[in-house]
Amino acid sequence: MPTPGKRWYHIILNTHGSWLPGDPRGFRSRKHRKHSSGDYKHPPPKGEHAELHEYAKRVSGDAIWIKSSLRSIVGETILGKIEKQEHRVLAISVGSNHAHILVELPDNRSVVVAICGTWKQAASHKVREELPGNIWAEGGDPIPIRDEAHHRRVYDYILRHRDEHAWIWSFKDEK
Repeated sequence: MPTPGKRWYHIILNTHGSWLPGDPRGFRSRKHRKHSSGDYKHPPPKGEHAELHEYAKRVSGDAIWIKSSLRSIVGETILGKIEKQEHRVLAISVGSNHAHILVELPDNRSVVVAICGTWKQAASHKVREELPGNIWAEGGDPIPIRDEAHHRRVYDYILRHRDEHAWIWSFKDEK
């Protein structure tokens, strides 16, 4: 159960350039002004928005990849920042091009996006010698947890990233 005035969220932090407009896995722009007909589970037809994707790759620069040796540093930094801000967190994974976090935050999207920005900033500063510049994609879309079943699915999904060589942390690790 969430604390009054808060709710649970599935936060996904993508690295810079890892999921661009026109991506063959599907995409949507801010406020859904432009989006593909599919998503990563059901990809859009091959070539849909291919020109947009090529343009986005040209203007965005190289994608950022988090080396396996840095994933624990990024994850522990994000976890430390969350705990310092006194938010409840149940699971975190950090992979090569994104992080997932199951966390309780205020029930206000703009506040949540700002809080997530502080985590990205802390992690970027921690690894800036190895990964200089902008590590994280702009913004983000916090996904509110709808119910207990959704909560369980997200938790399990985050932990399954271990199979992709992600750094994993769970609240169960603290016991």
